[in-house]
Amino acid sequence: MKVIPRDQHCISRKHISDSALKVMARLRDGGHQAYLVGGAVRDLLLGGHPKDFDVATDATPEAVHALFRNSRIIGRRFRIVHVRFGREIIEVTTFRGHHDNDAPQTAENGGNHSRQSASGLLLRDNVYGTLEEDAVRRDLTVNALYYDSGTFEVFDHVHGLRDLERRSICIIGDPAVRFTEDPVRMLRVMRFAAKLGFRIDRDTARAIPGCAHLLAEIPAARLFDEFLKLFLSGHAAATLELLLQHKLLQYLFPGTAHSLQRDMHTLALVRAAMTNTDQRVAADKPVTPAFLLAALLWPAADRQARHLQEHGEPPIPAMHHAAQETIAEATRHISIPRRFSQPMREIWEFQLRLEQRRGRRAAELVDHRRFRAAYDFLLLREQAGEETGGLGAWWTDFQQLPMEQRLQQLAADKGGRGGRRPRKRRTNEAT
Repeated sequence: MKVIPRDQHCISRKHISDSALKVMARLRDGGHQAYLVGGAVRDLLLGGHPKDFDVATDATPEAVHALFRNSRIIGRRFRIVHVRFGREIIEVTTFRGHHDNDAPQTAENGGNHSRQSASGLLLRDNVYGTLEEDAVRRDLTVNALYYDSGTFEVFDHVHGLRDLERRSICIIGDPAVRFTEDPVRMLRVMRFAAKLGFRIDRDTARAIPGCAHLLAEIPAARLFDEFLKLFLSGHAAATLELLLQHKLLQYLFPGTAHSLQRDMHTLALVRAAMTNTDQRVAADKPVTPAFLLAALLWPAADRQARHLQEHGEPPIPAMHHAAQETIAEATRHISIPRRFSQPMREIWEFQLRLEQRRGRRAAELVDHRRFRAAYDFLLLREQAGEETGGLGAWWTDFQQLPMEQRLQQLAADKGGRGGRRPRKRRTNEAT
């Protein structure tokens, strides 16, 4: 273990949440160890200003809960305590131990036990241990640094500081074993490499191809949670490139991953959606998973809708049925809650409605609650090289007009320029 005293690191208490400092102080006053841990310590050492603060302690979840009336125990696979201060939540975890420290589940130890599947996947991981054991049980070396707000020291058990200096993302322990225990760790490697702009350690990267298939064992709901972390944290574009490079996107969106390899329009569309999302996050604008999901799954929905139209189904019903089939297929791999799947379907169906540039119905589209998202999606399609007959420019100008002028323009057009224009087929798909 390496101990870094106050005069040899840049962490200052003034950059740490008062709530986190209170939690650590009360735990110490209660006779427990308590350290700031994880991303907060990493970011503070990199000169950043973290928003989230996690605390690690030797107190069991029950003991932590007893010290804080404003807390609750959550989770089964990993039992943790959330201590709430207004809108801020400090996450408190008990030191994890090695699996060979496993003990029978009893009322006294609060369920201190673990369980693995036949393939080695961790199903339950509530084995408690020491600070040293907790450090080596964490995922990444750069996330396994501990800060003691009482002594102002930083504790490094796994060469985390060295990897911070090298700008390297490295799994703690044998990568193949750690990925087998929890395949989602491969996605975490991608996420933090993209977020920090670090390279992936050679041994860590070498283990990914042999373990990637294990992601198929992860519940669809958990993969959706990881999707949110991967693509809505401000580094979606870089994350996408890493997922493609290491062939992991296919375990989240297999159809999309296949299309990205064959169709440059699809690749351009998805990349544009990721960049757009990152720009909105950077500008502190709202983002929704529905828009990104619409971009990721649009190629499959559009292809199926065209197929149905070729067999005689009208455009709107064809898109409706295509959307149902596309979402049903996607949810076999990753959960998509209805609060996101419904607006995603509306964005797709709106693409056809935007082609109808005549009559009062077209004038009223601008005031529809889904117009802005659908319009932005149309611009993304054009940005990716899809020919739409100038729809984007037309709606850009048209939406600026008050209702009376919209109706006047549509009347002046007399259905000429404002009619439906057939979309051109893409011709650059590889055969």
